[in-house]
Amino acid sequence: MTTLEADFLIEPRHAKEALHQAGFVTQQALCAYLLDVGFADTWNAHHIKQDIAKALAYAKACGFGHDCPDMARLAGVLSPYWKWGYYYHDWEEDRPRTGGFIPATITPLVRTLVDRVHDVTGHPRPKGCQRRPQEARS
Repeated sequence: MTTLEADFLIEPRHAKEALHQAGFVTQQALCAYLLDVGFADTWNAHHIKQDIAKALAYAKACGFGHDCPDMARLAGVLSPYWKWGYYYHDWEEDRPRTGGFIPATITPLVRTLVDRVHDVTGHPRPKGCQRRPQEARS
């Protein structure tokens, strides 16, 4: 299993892989928050699915308090995040667009969102995961 901070994901050419992993992590984090505020897991699975922008909108409406324009823009690019798990040729017109995001810009946004979920829910971080100083925290 790799993480968003794995060495091979640092290079801009790996944006597709980083976006796919960011989508998964973000979806899990936001749905954990929504579970905490009372949304059922089955409701999340049926209504949110892999739509990160929708999950973020519901979280914000429920008082999540994470007003980060870059994360909102990333959520739109990620949604639905399954699209990043497929192979597309550069010449394919219907391939998803990265919105200019590269791993170096994706990772801090996702980490800040995960930290925010921890801050508002109190759920412990996975063993070995520690908060890292961030330049921009929302």
